[in-house]
Amino acid sequence: MILRYEKIRLGVKSPTRSNPSDAGLDVYYNPEPDKGACFIHPNESVVLQTGLKFEVPHGFMLEVKNRSSMASKKHLLVGACVVDPGYSGELFINLHNVGKQPQIIATGDKIAQLVLLPVIHFQCQEEPSGTIYDRPMCISNRGAGGFGSTGS
Repeated sequence: MILRYEKIRLGVKSPTRSNPSDAGLDVYYNPEPDKGACFIHPNESVVLQTGLKFEVPHGFMLEVKNRSSMASKKHLLVGACVVDPGYSGELFINLHNVGKQPQIIATGDKIAQLVLLPVIHFQCQEEPSGTIYDRPMCISNRGAGGFGSTGS
């Protein structure tokens, strides 16, 4: 499948796939020319420019994911993770610093990865209170048990 994109200003780095079998495409911090490095203080969130627009096909979504090195080494986590097919603006990456040290993001740094996923469109149906589990939904009788309730 081809995912079309557009660079919206000069000097923007294209998304890359480091290895042919990688699930995601890396995207980079590509700010306006008058902006430089971005400082992210502990417990702070910033919205970073990529300089890219994507044409997400109907029936799919782009999911913005953490880069493992950003999460483990810099304690930077991605927020606001879904890009819908109807969105036609610049892709921004929302990063949260959950660490104890300020972090610096320089122009051209990898900041996130994008994974293209199929979407199953669904509708919700409200049920009367207390009746949602009256009909079997699956073959398990597990109920509300979790966190090792099956003996593991």
